Amino acid sequence: MSILGTILGKIFPSSHAAPAPSPAPATPDAAPATAAVNAAPAPAAISEVDVKQVLDGLAAKSSEKLNWQTSIVDLMKLLGLDSSLNARKELAKELGYTGDTNDSASMNIWLHRQVMNKLAANGGKVPAELKD
Repeated sequence: MSILGTILGKIFPSSHAAPAPSPAPATPDAAPATAAVNAAPAPAAISEVDVKQVLDGLAAKSSEKLNWQTSIVDLMKLLGLDSSLNARKELAKELGYTGDTNDSASMNIWLHRQVMNKLAANGGKVPAELKD
């Protein structure tokens, strides 16, 4: 599994799935009754996951003081992930980072923003100051 996939899996409950794709439209020659019978029920609305609440809850249980709000290293540690430079470079590759991965400070700032944006894009409620 990708590092981002692991991050998403640790924050979102397993019941929090992406919305199902909408069914294909009926062909013009299909009878309306047939289309109604074959129509899938609408997926249940997915409730938004409060990312701050989840991460603050994990931080409260942690023996370390971790600043997940600004540090990708601390966020990864909080989630029990490898936060080494190599792991962060791999995450940068996954997310399409085009900067210099040897400039770890710039890369880390970019990574944190991207992860927060990905959490928001996948149904997470992320504080505005943590996103682009």
